[in-house]
Order: sequence, then C-alpha cells, then structure tokens
Amino acid sequence: MSRIHVCSLSRIGATVAQTGASHLVTLINAGTPVERPVAIPENRHLFLAFNDILEPMEGMTPPAEEHVTALLDFVEGWKPEKPIVIHCFAGISRSTAAAFITVCALRPERDEAEIAALIRAGSPSATPNLRLVRLADEVLGRRGRMVSAVEAIGRGRDAFEGHPFSLDLDLAR
Repeated sequence: MSRIHVCSLSRIGATVAQTGASHLVTLINAGTPVERPVAIPENRHLFLAFNDILEPMEGMTPPAEEHVTALLDFVEGWKPEKPIVIHCFAGISRSTAAAFITVCALRPERDEAEIAALIRAGSPSATPNLRLVRLADEVLGRRGRMVSAVEAIGRGRDAFEGHPFSLDLDLAR
C-alpha cells in the first residue's frame, strides 16, 4: 500500500531510511539548512520555501498558489510503489497540509473529512496550514470541502515537534 510519511526536519534522515522512501518534499522557511538524505536523488526532492503563516506579514513569504502548483506537479510524478516523505520544520502545519493536499489530489474520489480525520488520528498535534489548504481547495476545485474538513478537526495539541505518522494513499480494502 502506498504511504505518505510526515515528519519534522530533525527526523527526515531516519524517516527516509526506515520507510525506503523514493521522494521527499520539504516545506520550510527560506534559508533553513536541509540535508537531503543520500537515498533521495536531487530530482526527487522538492524544496518549497515559505513561512508557516496564514496571512501576509512584512518580511515573510506566505504560502501561495505557486507553492501548491509545484507540490501538485511533483506528486503527480511520484510513483507510489515506494513511500514519499513530506516534512516541514516541526512536522505539524505545512507538512500535514501538504500530505492532505497530496491525498486529495491523487485520489479525488476520497472524502476530505475522512482524510482529515485520519491525519488527526495519526497526529494529535497536526494543524494543517489553512492558507495552503485553502489555495489547494481552489486549485483542485474541491468547493470548500478541504477547508471545511481541516476546520472540523481543529487545532491540534500544542507541541514543539510533531510525532511522525503516515497516511495511506488508498483506502484499506
């Protein structure tokens, strides 16, 4: 079964090694050093630089449609025979939003609320970045269902770093 693994910056090496992932998505502030695991070729690593904010702020880069489009293009090229790892700094907001977006994009028949509930079950601290989700909802034509699903699970528990978790791309049969 195809899996999407979500973790923090500090756990990418271990997560890639443990899962045998073939692809890596980094969603982090510009200038943050990220060491790509040697098991991930450069062309299978997407680096998206933006801040984890919901509204534009002076001196910061908010999530934008170009980030969503780059993520969608990248995950379309992922062959799900092997896992993908998606991480941000803490593994709580940008990465959980990107995992949610990935499942919604690659499996349009899946219910947004069910996917969001699985994220919450996998990570009590998950708080998907609502700006990123809202942009993806528009791009994917989900008519607000992605936003509603993330709003329904609410803010996760406070944490400095999220516990790594995984999402199945497909429903268990």
